[in-house]
Amino acid sequence: MDLAAKLAQWGPSGNASRPSLADAEAYCRRLATTHYENFSVVSWLFPRHLHQHLCNVYAYCRWADDLADEIDSPAHALCLLDWWETQLDEPESRHPVFVALQETIRQKQLPLQPLRNLLIAFRQDQQQQRYGNWEELRGYCRKSADPVGRIVLHLGASATAENEAFSDSICTGLQLINFCQDVRRDLEKHRIYLPRDERESFGWDDERCYQFAALKPRQPAPDSFRQLLKVQVERAEQMLHAGEPLLKKVHRDLRLPVRLFIGGGLAIAGAIRQQRYDVWSRRPVVSKLRKLLLLASAWWRG
Repeated sequence: MDLAAKLAQWGPSGNASRPSLADAEAYCRRLATTHYENFSVVSWLFPRHLHQHLCNVYAYCRWADDLADEIDSPAHALCLLDWWETQLDEPESRHPVFVALQETIRQKQLPLQPLRNLLIAFRQDQQQQRYGNWEELRGYCRKSADPVGRIVLHLGASATAENEAFSDSICTGLQLINFCQDVRRDLEKHRIYLPRDERESFGWDDERCYQFAALKPRQPAPDSFRQLLKVQVERAEQMLHAGEPLLKKVHRDLRLPVRLFIGGGLAIAGAIRQQRYDVWSRRPVVSKLRKLLLLASAWWRG
């Protein structure tokens, strides 16, 4: 079902009635498992009693992401994101995501601010596609990446101030490594998530990025770009390593996924390094064998 059809059913002027909790939870499970092929693998890392809560949170993020990215008009997207946020405060929301999510909020005493912060990031994507320096980009990550880790900490009964600081470092590190991996993909969406001042110090202003991305066939990255990306990858690795003390502090329910998330981020950094920081000619990926080895290692050590 496309977004227009979903909005006709569940949107601000939709005609669907409020579902039961069981039906709402089933809706979130379907959304999680059909929209994200790796969700069943990721959820397996967590104990079974957290699976439905993870589905509820994922469904919330999936809808918000669709409202931000699948609406042609930025102004319309912003209006819909505002509507989506109002549903957090609507105890009788008829949207299945919020019927299910309200139960997660109640059971896990989940604060609303991380959920709101994610929407701030989605709105920001409608209005800002460049970041002048690292501090600006870090501010964006505080809204777009860090809330996910904080939500997981609450689901796993591990949300202390110290743990949140370690989690923030991991989540931002993961997002930075994803930015490095997806430079070309982001450019296709007219977004650049490498700090402008650092890009320009290596000779890569906005115009040069777009010109290089438009070359056909795809060209290997020049040395200047490789040097720029090396700085970004090393920053991401430092943040991932800085969050490693979290492994000894979280509830045992979260140790395996946290270990694997850190290991996965470092593995992507290794794949970028193995390509000598050339993310233009092909997107760096971690092989299936490497993923299995990471999983086995995390399980054994966890």
